[in-house]
Amino acid sequence: MLVIATTFIIRIFAGEIATGYHINVWLFLSVVSLALFLALGKRRSELTLLSGGTGVLPKTRATLLHYSEKMLDVYLSMFSTATWLTYSFYAFLAEPVAIGAVFGGIFGQQQLFVADRKWLMLTIPLVVYGIMRYLLLIYEKHEGESPEKIILTDKPLISCIVIWGIMVIWVIYFIGK
Repeated sequence: MLVIATTFIIRIFAGEIATGYHINVWLFLSVVSLALFLALGKRRSELTLLSGGTGVLPKTRATLLHYSEKMLDVYLSMFSTATWLTYSFYAFLAEPVAIGAVFGGIFGQQQLFVADRKWLMLTIPLVVYGIMRYLLLIYEKHEGESPEKIILTDKPLISCIVIWGIMVIWVIYFIGK
């Protein structure tokens, strides 16, 4: 699991070097937590699939023998929580965005209630839903062995990711200007 997380950390730092943009520590922790969450979900699903729900593994890869379903359940709980919490910290600690930048001089000098808010917070429920949906797919539908397949084929999860992406782009490029 830690090797998988390490590869994501290397990718994050490579992205920082390539773009010259320093990533926020909370966003960094979100990515690491998400990577571990997806890797653990994959391991949990592989164990469930191979044991056929009996808890007894046939002869298989040596790495799977180091994990028990209960331990993976605890880790999944820990990293699913860590993922949405660290993302929430990122959203809450983001710089406030003035809505006046979007509407220009329409509102003049009047101060609006929503004039200076952290709009990225609006995306937190989508992150929580996405994690909950993925957990449902792992535990109820036993589909976590291929995270990329799930992300590309599960319509509610695709919808959630697309809406999240649109909202993030909206906040960064339209409200933030």
